[in-house]
Amino acid sequence: MGSDDRILFETDDYHTGGEPFRIVAPGAVALEGHGVADKRVKAMASESVQFARALLCSEPRGHADMYGGFVTEPDDEGADLGVLFWHKDGFSTACGHGTIALGVWAVETGLVPSQPDGIRDVRIDVPSGRVTARVAFDAGAITSVSFVNVPSWVHATGVDVGTDRGAVTCDIAFGGAMYAVVPASAVGLRVHPDDLTDLIRTGRRIRNDLNAAGAAEHPNDPRLSGVYGIIFTEDVDPGDAVAAAPVEGLGSEGALHQRNVTIFSDGEVDRSPCGSGTAARVAQLMSQGRLKEGELLVHDSIVGSRFHARAVSQGVTTTADGHHAVVVEVTGTAHRFGRSHFTVDPRDVLVPGFVLR
Repeated sequence: MGSDDRILFETDDYHTGGEPFRIVAPGAVALEGHGVADKRVKAMASESVQFARALLCSEPRGHADMYGGFVTEPDDEGADLGVLFWHKDGFSTACGHGTIALGVWAVETGLVPSQPDGIRDVRIDVPSGRVTARVAFDAGAITSVSFVNVPSWVHATGVDVGTDRGAVTCDIAFGGAMYAVVPASAVGLRVHPDDLTDLIRTGRRIRNDLNAAGAAEHPNDPRLSGVYGIIFTEDVDPGDAVAAAPVEGLGSEGALHQRNVTIFSDGEVDRSPCGSGTAARVAQLMSQGRLKEGELLVHDSIVGSRFHARAVSQGVTTTADGHHAVVVEVTGTAHRFGRSHFTVDPRDVLVPGFVLR
């Protein structure tokens, strides 16, 4: 380390189903506001917080699809921690894969006690509400994490939108953020790495057009308005399913099995099956009659990683405009792959970094 370098941030780096989540412990970033939702709004206007986000997301320390979170105190004593989720374009309202990673992190760092067997709940305040990461243990080892999301519901169905591959019809559903769901075949594409460039281009076009039309106004909280991601989906033929280890005790035989990729924010690609997007999908599939309460959705990502999801209750709340909501539980796991010390050389003209795609 050069004599002029100083450590600005220490991080724990995890991935959930291949999607990165970089965790910054409390105290490293000064976050103002009363409650996590208010802190998100103030962070967007804070030069110092935006600098920290950009430094940790951008190259050479990150990349165009980097994701992470600033851990902060919870809104009240009912939760164990709070978090501000961030990516290269700003601060998101929800992040299911990050919630799963935070559940593992909270146990591995001792913030929440470990245990030999059973379930340990980690309650987390996020901008869209309070979620729970249910950490499962067997012989002292973490075997899976299930996150119980904020209520999810279908916002709109049959929304027409144009693309450079023709007009399509989508549904918009909320799972902590607003998602538009489009069958990949409707735009002549597959959920496959070979089609990723076209999926990104088409997803950006759909998101921009829907937001320009004001198609996703949250009925209760304008801070949660706007389409965050486009979920391209396809059913999985049991004969061509990617082999993946089942989650203990979930019994996925005969379950609805789909593959998806979420293009979120300004063209970012979720490597995982997208946790909050999966919750939105369960709400949509239930509204279509393809799932019932308690029935399993096996949800694969574009890289072959897998979540399992089900509605654990329905009719628990009704939004201001009359939509019935369901509470969805999404199960996966996360792994720490590194710990980092990030420094800044005062002579470095590329600070806080750059983004290439």
